[in-house]
Parts: sequence; C-alpha cells; structure tokens
Amino acid sequence: MLFRRLLSIILALASCCVCARGQDTLGVWGMLKDTVTLESASVTAKSKEQRLREGAYAVSAVGIKAQAATLQSLTQAIDRTSGIRIREEGGVGSDFDLSINGMSGNSVRYFLDGMPLDAKGSGMTLSNLPVNIIESVEIYKGVIPASFGSDALGGAINIITNRQSRNYIDFSCGAGSFHTYKADFSARYGSRKTGIVFKPVISANYSKNDYLMRGVKVRNEDHTAFVIKDLPRFHDDYLSLFAQMEAGVENRSWADAFFLSASVSKIDKELQTGANQANVIGMAERHTRSLNLSARYDKAGFLTEGLNAHFSASHTWDNSQTIDTTYRRYYWDGTYINGSYSEIRHRGKTLRLYERPLTVLRGNLDYRLAEGHNLGLNYQLNRMGNRQEDLWDEDFGKTDDVLAKHIIALSYEQSLMEGKLDNAFFVKDYINHLKVGQNELPSTTGASEVKDSDTKNYLGYGMGSRYIFSEPLAVKGSYEHSVRLPISREVLGNGSTVYPNVALQPEISDNFNLGFFGTVDLGGGHLLSYETNGFMRLVDNYIQATVMETEGMMQYVNVAAVHIKGVDGEVRYDWAGKLHLAMNASYDDSRDMREFTQAGQPSITYKNRTPNRPWTYCNAEAAYTFRNVGLKGSRLRLSCDYQWVHWFYLTWAAYGSASSKSKVPTQHITNASILYAWAQNRYNVSLECTNLFNVLAYDNYMLQKPGRGFYLKFRMFLQ
Repeated sequence: MLFRRLLSIILALASCCVCARGQDTLGVWGMLKDTVTLESASVTAKSKEQRLREGAYAVSAVGIKAQAATLQSLTQAIDRTSGIRIREEGGVGSDFDLSINGMSGNSVRYFLDGMPLDAKGSGMTLSNLPVNIIESVEIYKGVIPASFGSDALGGAINIITNRQSRNYIDFSCGAGSFHTYKADFSARYGSRKTGIVFKPVISANYSKNDYLMRGVKVRNEDHTAFVIKDLPRFHDDYLSLFAQMEAGVENRSWADAFFLSASVSKIDKELQTGANQANVIGMAERHTRSLNLSARYDKAGFLTEGLNAHFSASHTWDNSQTIDTTYRRYYWDGTYINGSYSEIRHRGKTLRLYERPLTVLRGNLDYRLAEGHNLGLNYQLNRMGNRQEDLWDEDFGKTDDVLAKHIIALSYEQSLMEGKLDNAFFVKDYINHLKVGQNELPSTTGASEVKDSDTKNYLGYGMGSRYIFSEPLAVKGSYEHSVRLPISREVLGNGSTVYPNVALQPEISDNFNLGFFGTVDLGGGHLLSYETNGFMRLVDNYIQATVMETEGMMQYVNVAAVHIKGVDGEVRYDWAGKLHLAMNASYDDSRDMREFTQAGQPSITYKNRTPNRPWTYCNAEAAYTFRNVGLKGSRLRLSCDYQWVHWFYLTWAAYGSASSKSKVPTQHITNASILYAWAQNRYNVSLECTNLFNVLAYDNYMLQKPGRGFYLKFRMFLQ
C-alpha cells in the first residue's frame, strides 16, 4: 500500500513536468488508470480547545461558535462546563456567583484576552459581554499560568476574542420572554497593503425581567391579613449599552500587532430585591457609566531572536450612582407602606456617587532558551481608586480610598520526550497597598481597625506537569501556594447592597490537582473523549459573603480556615460531526475547619459544609445536526441540555433544628433549542426554550429563577 501511494505521487509529479513542456499526458494516465488506484487519506487535527485541555494545568476550554448563533449569554454557555456552577440573583443583568471546584465569587478572576475584564468598566460582566466577538473561553481550575500575572485563588476565566485576519461583518438581533431584547454588531476592515485594521463593536441589552414570582406573600384587599399569590416581578428593568472602536496595524516589521482602543459602557439597573427575597424594593436604582482607553503591542523576535513581547496599558474612568431616597416597604404586588428607613441600607436616605478610576499595566516577556525550553517574566499593576460623596446625606464626608496590587511572576516551561512530557514551574511576588479614607459606620466596615495607609508583601509558587502515555491515556498534576488579594467590591463595597470591610485579609491557599484524560477513536467517525480531575484546596482566611437578615445587606468576611476537596469529570462523544453527546458531574466538599472561636470556645460550625454553596451537580447535553435541509449548504441543529443540582443548606447546618433549617431545594432545569443556518452559515435563525417544563427553581440565596421562556435570534455573518 505504501508503494502504491508513492507511485501515485511520482506519477502526479511526472504529469506536472510533462504538462510544463506542453506534452499530452492522457496516454500516460490511460495506460496506468487500470493498475493504479488513488486511495483517500484523512487528516485529523486537534482543535485549539482540545490542545488546551491536554496542557499541564487543570483547564477546560469552551468553544462559543454555537452559542453565538443563539440569544444565550456567556454565563449560560459556561454554566454547563465540568466543575463550574453559576448562580444568578435574578433575570437578565442580575449579579451572579461563579464557582470553580468549590471556590467561588471573587476567588475567580476574569480576563479578556489576558487583560482584566473589569478594565472595560465595573458594569461589564460575563452576562452582558457580546457573545458574537468571542471565539472561545479558557477555564483554569485552581492553578493558572504565571503569564496572567494574577492573584486568582479558585481559578480564572479567560475570554478569547475573534482574532481572524479576514474582513467581516457580524450582526445579530433577538427578542424573547419577559420583554427581553438584544442586538450586537461587530466588524473588521483591514488593508493588507498598509496593515491598518479597524474593529468596531456595538452591543445593546434590555429586559423588564417581569417573570412570574410564585408563592409570594402580599396583603389581602382590606389589608387585614397576608395571602399567597403568583405575581409578575416588577421594578427590575435592565439596560446595557456597550461600544468599542479598536484601530491599529498588523504584520509590520516593528510589530506583529499594535492597537489603540476606546470603549464606553452604560448600565441602568432597577434594584428589585436585596440578597433576601423577602426584602422587596420598588424605587431604588443603580446607574454606571464607564470610559476606557487602552493600547496593546505584540512582537515576536523583540530586540533579539527568540524573545516574544506582549505589552498592554489601560485606564478606565468608572462612575456609578446609587439612588436610595425612599422610606417605603414594598410588597410583591407593587403596593407599599411608608416606613422610617431607606429601602437598601435600612438607614437614612442616600444618593451616593462613586468614582472608581482603574489603571492596569501588563508586560510579558517570553524567551526561548532552546527547543522545548522557555523562560517567562510577567508584571501586572492593578490600581483602583474609590472616591465617594453623597448628594443627599449632608453628614457623609467625602472619601478617597486606593487599592493597588503589583504582581511579578517568573516562570520556566519545558517540553520533553518529543512532547510527551510537559512541565511548568513559577514563582510570584504579590504586593498589596491599601489607603483608606472612609470612616462611615466604622464598627461595621472595620475602618477603625486599620491604618490609613498600609503595604504588605506575599510570596506564591507552583508547578504543573503532564505526561501522555498514549492518545487514550494521559495524566496531569499541578500545585500552587496561592495568595488572593481582596478586590474592591469586597473591601470597599459596591455602593448599594454590599457593605465595605476594609479590615479584610487576603486568602492564602495550597491548591492541588490530579487528573486523567484521553481520546479514543472508535473508527467510522465515532470519537470518544474523557477527562477527570481530583482537587484539594486548603484555604486560610477564606473570604465569604454573609447576609444581614434584618437589612438584606451583604458583607464579605474572613473564615479562619476552609478545606475543599472533590472531583469532577466529563465524557464527550461525537459521530461524524452530526451527533454530539456530553455529560459531566461535579462533587466538592467545602468544610469550615475553624475548631475554636476567637473567644476560645468550641465552634459549633466546625466541619460543617460551607453554607449557600451547591456541592453536587451534573449537566447533560445532546445535539444532532442535519445537512442540506431545504437549501443546499444548510444545516439544522437540534439540541437539548439538562442540569441537576442537589439541595443544600442556606445557612450553617449547625444552626437550628432539621425541620426549621432553610435550604435550597434540588433543581431540575431543561432547555432546548433549534438552529437553522444557510448560505454556508452566512445566515442563521435560532429558537430557544429555557426552563422547558416551567419548574420552580431557585438560585443564589434562594432567589427565584425565571420560569419558561422563549427566545428568537437572527444572525448574519458576511466575510
């Protein structure tokens, strides 16, 4: 067989030579056509997502192309990933909590092409970032590469935007239940001759979020008693606008890429509840405006051969306003009674203005010492200011806080044994500077316990390794002694529902991962792949959000020690690009390991599970694609996904009796969608149904999730 293939190649080359001399080759092929048969050869290549999964770190990669054709937000796409759980506090635009292997909230860092996502403004999150501009998402579990220059403790989400070199126009619009509307536009125009490139992006989201609230308590007609009713949610409008223009040059002798970018964002949000669903809000609002200017420069062979450079700089003017000027107590039917304190803080009226300027500088140098040996140096500065004033409360004094972080990382990576063995080693230096200028509620915020200005230094280090025995079996492991510095939301509050805690201490953790993965080619287009990962997190000064039941306000506090251990796994099956099946499951056991209280008494929550945290959940999805349905070059994709979440306690298990404990019940959510694309995927229409069976489901802090919803989207992608 090998001889026949070589002979075919030789004859093809010979025919080309004969043609070049103007001679007829039909006679040659005529004599040999009965004796030589050209056999087809298939070439398969691993996707970027698969190559990332096979790296030294515990990481999942999610392709977003399928989601870009639907009205789903990025949070919905990520929520189906192994080891990931996202819990929202309401409908479109609501705050959410994302956990990776049991570590959640602000222990997870978010990046956009390696830069912190909040550089686009505090209002820009996974829930309102335009999906059309995203190519894939990298999800690092526990240990993340030093090149990010980050202090993430629980992991990181890195969003990779579309960097294709061809010009295109991408437009989509959609509408759905609960008065939800969405439109996105992005494009690229570049000249190969000059190298100049322009990339505009515009995105808009709006929703009334008026889904049905079931079984809520309201007053009867004569206001003499309370009754239980199902009522539409009110005062929960959400509007998000984002626009960006990126301009620069590519493929020049002095730069592989040099771009300048300007973006603006506007977020208007009516506040409907606090962290407690019993606290109904009917007038308070939050508005955010952001302007960002940034630059990035990439060059391979920078100054010398083998040295790659990546530099970026960003400054954001971020302004927000929280209006809480009504003394009213609302009910779910929109009626109210006059009260003696405000809706959010349950104190005096406030009209609070926040200015939070953010400066981010990032530099990364990567030097190839030899084939398979690379040395990296990374530096990142993240400096945020926090200036507050109140236009209503005359007793409130202006504040000027500063939270600055410097992170320096040195890494060494090697690839040995023809790529079978990959190793990575790194060390990080964390420098944290906090300047406190506020003194409001010092006993609550801790302002009386800290210095006006303080700088501290911490050391972190880690490693990762991966060995491939064969395609069906490979093993990877990683370890990191990590430091997670508190972010501004935790230390300085959010201006509405979160109190500051300026005495908050950094989290310090030893993170371990050990996993197996592989791919089995069953033949005939049948491909089976799997991955499983065991993990352990030993955390000191664990930062946890607590809810003050009387006010509905939140505050982040330290828990002396929390240990988290667990396992997650996923199995994927694909047949000829037509049938796709996937299932994953996750288990994490997060326990309070503080044996004694600060007073020296035995802690009743010792070895209790961390409250308000799901610990067992699984996802399953199935999709089938039909080709050439109706129109030539078209495809019809039918898909369905299911999510199950085990019940969990809302507070510590040691509090109260078993019958009186508040707990979030077991969740069963099913979604379905239909996608039709034609003209080689230039146009597509999708129809989705979320919460297909309209079950009553709860999310973060036992807040009700929307019921059944239908969404329609049209997308046009022209190259």
